[in-house]
Amino acid sequence: MVATGTFRRVVPIGVGIFALAILLAVGCASQHLTPKQSSKQAAPRRRAEHATEATRQTAAQQNTAHGTGDPVVVAAGDIASCASKGDEATAHLLDRINGTILTLGDNAYDEGTAATFRQCYNPSWGHYKTRTRPAPGNHDYPGIDAAEEAGQTSIGQAKGYFGYFRKFAGFPGKGYYSYNLGRWHLISLNSNCAEVDHCLSSSAQMRWLKANLAATSDKRCTLAYFHHPRFSSGVEHGSIEEVKPIWDALYAAGVDVVLSGHEHNYERFAPQDPEGRADPERGIREFVVGTGGESHYPIFEPIANSEIHNDHTYGVLKLTLHPKGYEWRFVPAGGGTFTDSGSDRCHG
Repeated sequence: MVATGTFRRVVPIGVGIFALAILLAVGCASQHLTPKQSSKQAAPRRRAEHATEATRQTAAQQNTAHGTGDPVVVAAGDIASCASKGDEATAHLLDRINGTILTLGDNAYDEGTAATFRQCYNPSWGHYKTRTRPAPGNHDYPGIDAAEEAGQTSIGQAKGYFGYFRKFAGFPGKGYYSYNLGRWHLISLNSNCAEVDHCLSSSAQMRWLKANLAATSDKRCTLAYFHHPRFSSGVEHGSIEEVKPIWDALYAAGVDVVLSGHEHNYERFAPQDPEGRADPERGIREFVVGTGGESHYPIFEPIANSEIHNDHTYGVLKLTLHPKGYEWRFVPAGGGTFTDSGSDRCHG
């Protein structure tokens, strides 16, 4: 308007009218053109905004694992088989959850040879080997089936297991070791008792365990993990009496949590003593997490102190280790809907 008013004071009215018509025509053309240009310019901006939001969401999912700054562990056993895709589904969870990975034994089926680890375990969970702290299971010892059928008490040397995990498996050929995460002390044990003097109190592993617990008594919270569960409602194997000496030592030292596998299902127990008596003050809370992906074993009737169980969902157990306690969440794989979560304090 300012430009048009100045134009009329300088030139004749006829010319002014003609010029005004030209300006109006240009203005109309501009009104038709501008929305098209705006939509083209806005499209990349919307895509950028969408990408930024997706990045924020992805970062939020990843940071959930360490939202408190406290360490996180992700655990499961009975994992990889070339005949199953369950381990691929649970491996996707490891990609989304930051933290130290605890394998609870039977890492590679059917027999843990070097070839089985290479062909069946490595393509899925093997992507995360550098942040994995494993425990050995019976299937990690080749020849387990033949040995059991022959009534043999010794399985072998688990060369495939130790050769694959190397320094991450602890003492070569032994299968037990410990380390610290934050304020927690973690202990990985070998519950293949035939290979470690039948888990007797006089065995090398038990002597080491008792010394280790005594040396770390200043740690407020302690977690131990090994393959065979002291307690299980599963019908395939059930509760394993052979590991009671391990539980005796852990209970005497005030250990808070034990993780096991062997039964291909999930089960959480209330704190209890090695005899299976409820002990809310000093008892050990056991999680059976044989849900790594190999197969499922049924649970029909839960035994004493079993708080929750599931026998048809693959997944991992995520534990956030706080200085004075812990939170747990079972994370299902492959679109599963079952979950379990809660929190508890440490004994110390």
